[in-house]
Amino acid sequence: MIAGHAGDIHSVSIIEASEERTRIYFELYLPGSPQALIRDLGELPVVRFVEPVQSLQQIYGKRIIIMGGGAQVGQVAVGAISEADRHNIRGEHISIDTIPLVGEHTLAAAVRAVRQLTRVQALVLAGSLMGGEIEAAVREVRSDGLLVISLNMAGSVPDASDLVITDPVQAGVMAVMAVAETAKFNIARLKRRVF
Repeated sequence: MIAGHAGDIHSVSIIEASEERTRIYFELYLPGSPQALIRDLGELPVVRFVEPVQSLQQIYGKRIIIMGGGAQVGQVAVGAISEADRHNIRGEHISIDTIPLVGEHTLAAAVRAVRQLTRVQALVLAGSLMGGEIEAAVREVRSDGLLVISLNMAGSVPDASDLVITDPVQAGVMAVMAVAETAKFNIARLKRRVF
């Protein structure tokens, strides 16, 4: 039905699933008015209710994910949230997600799983030692175009990252500046990658 209306599905989320009903959220691009699609979806025998809502992109905007050791994640979040607030009051929509994690395989799996999340523009790795399988995961997500910022730490992850920042608060600030349209900062124009 969506394809029949020339719709392009950007994301799908199952919000609730039970034997009686399932609530599904579709984020779509439609070339015209959504009213005809809403009407036609509502007439399908398997559909009980159709409700248009604002897209998560409009509400939450770009996402920055911060993962690693708890204390470092918290400090990166301080910088990222403070900087995102400056840009969001100017009309930008940037949200910050954090997850304190430890362990090489746990972190590597989390880095790879970022590709499954919608709207993620940057990943910040905050810790004091990361390498091995985490480095391989960083190289994989970077090859998909994800910006990866690392704290300056022991291990091989800094070598695999786009940008390496010593100060965790500054790492959060620079992550937001790198994805914000209201900033003039551009990582590609930097003459060095370690700060």
